[in-house]
Amino acid sequence: MNKTLFTTNEAAQALGVTPARVRQMVARNEIASEKMGRDRFITAQAIAVAQQRKTSPGPAPKAKPGQSNGKKRGGKRVGRTLRD
Repeated sequence: MNKTLFTTNEAAQALGVTPARVRQMVARNEIASEKMGRDRFITAQAIAVAQQRKTSPGPAPKAKPGQSNGKKRGGKRVGRTLRD
């Protein structure tokens, strides 16, 4: 890395994550940054430290109730008549 400061987009590309994830990491103080004006910049050293950090994926998303098997429910009812 020749540069010393990276934008959140550039840091995200270097880390293989989204820019939103980099902003989240900055907010949680997981990665060091510098604020200049309205923009945040990530140092090359902070990116190198984050790349070496061992991370594991988060928990799998939970299925919504009634959609666990992927089948649609409801719809037209064919062949039924109303009885008095």
